[in-house]
Amino acid sequence: MSEAVEVPNAGLPRGVLIGAGALIAFTILTAWVGRNADIGAVHMPDVKAYNVLRLRFEDQDGGRVAVRDASGGATLATLQPGADAFIRATMRGLASERRREGFGEAPPFLLTRWSDGTLSIEDPTTARRINLDAFGPTNAGAFARLFPAPEATK
Repeated sequence: MSEAVEVPNAGLPRGVLIGAGALIAFTILTAWVGRNADIGAVHMPDVKAYNVLRLRFEDQDGGRVAVRDASGGATLATLQPGADAFIRATMRGLASERRREGFGEAPPFLLTRWSDGTLSIEDPTTARRINLDAFGPTNAGAFARLFPAPEATK
């Protein structure tokens, strides 16, 4: 006579499998709805360049740095030794990255005032852009003073 041998159930309980399947379906559905309905999406404001200066920074005798308008060559400011530390440090970092990547000094840096009032400095050769307002109004103001004063309306 042969005896019936009971084999233990080696699989997961049916309820666990149904629950896991439902969780996966819910996750996929939620991701699809979120993407297509734009729920939880972060959008940057649509800003446009309001004013752009093309700048060159030239070392001079005595530790001074001349800031020139690359378009016309006019000197916009002269940074004295021990002054304008934020401008000096920012530009030193951008220039260092340029040298590290093997680019020359020819292309000017772009100082941009955006339509929302923020400022950025960009190195088009390395595609690095720094939002200057992230460093506070005093530091952003150091760069803002490089823009010519608006002409008085008559």
